Amino acid sequence: MSRKFLVLNFIAVVLALVVVTLGAYTRLSDAGLGCPDWPGCYGHLGSPTTAKQIAKAKQRFPGQKVEPAKGWKEMIHRYFAGTLGLLIFVLAVLAWRHKQDKRLRRLTLVLALLVVFQAMLGMWTVTQKLQPLIVTAHLLFGFTTLSFLWVLFYGQVYANTRQPGPGKGKMILLAGILVLVLQIALGGWTGSNYAAVTCTDFPTCYNQQWFPQHDFKEAFKLWRKLGVNYEFGKLDPAARIAIHMTHRIGAVVTLVVLLLIGFWVLVKRPWMRGAALLLFVGLGTQIALGITIVLKARPLYVAVAHNGTAVLLLLILLTLYIQNRYEQPVRPIGPSQ
Repeated sequence: MSRKFLVLNFIAVVLALVVVTLGAYTRLSDAGLGCPDWPGCYGHLGSPTTAKQIAKAKQRFPGQKVEPAKGWKEMIHRYFAGTLGLLIFVLAVLAWRHKQDKRLRRLTLVLALLVVFQAMLGMWTVTQKLQPLIVTAHLLFGFTTLSFLWVLFYGQVYANTRQPGPGKGKMILLAGILVLVLQIALGGWTGSNYAAVTCTDFPTCYNQQWFPQHDFKEAFKLWRKLGVNYEFGKLDPAARIAIHMTHRIGAVVTLVVLLLIGFWVLVKRPWMRGAALLLFVGLGTQIALGITIVLKARPLYVAVAHNGTAVLLLLILLTLYIQNRYEQPVRPIGPSQ
């Protein structure tokens, strides 16, 4: 593709990272219902700030606490998300004008459909008042959008310096991606049910107990009653403990699987060792952040960083998957000697 397409694609990747981070910040700062309507905020393009606007907002939404600061967090996230959506549609148009590359056209079409569905999930997140399944799906599809953008960009750039190879080991890397995605989904479910600080000990859960009273049946009931405000959670402590401890067990499984993949790469794919070393750093950082969230009662910026590091781990695994499709470079990369 043209340089213009690659530049726009890279900008979209950066913008998607910003959108995902802003989404995490909005959710974790309890601003997910900062605006009770969609796509505006109390009928405004921005959050109401003047006394007159706030009075009108209270009149239009009786019983709703008007918090301008939270409203602005939500609207800034929407502005960035809307800009990303427009950019993705531009990429789709450019790709479909390039009729020779069917793979590129398919990827951009999928991205365009993802943007539409993600916008709907954003609307439902508000209108269904933080229904946990919708909030978790919104998180996962945000990660999916970023992942497709990265595959679209890096797949083109990396292919220009390598020869296609047999891609042996593909299933190993796909298994790692699947395990990580499941763990991200568990993290989203933990956050959307406000179970992150239910356990206050480490490595035990509470009062030196591994599994105090818990309720797995209620914890993983995916669809819940509509018309209920789920802000700050509705589950009892037993269900939240089950969610929290399942997320911890998932973290151990994910750590082991990804460490094994990292060592496999170092032994079998030495030209991919840079990404493998980044994987080790990311895993160490993520574990440290997770422990800090428990022991320090979920500091906001630590929780946002925990979300961001999960994104980076996913991108690293996708990078390894792309690199694995090609042979070791047949010529040195960089300035000649």
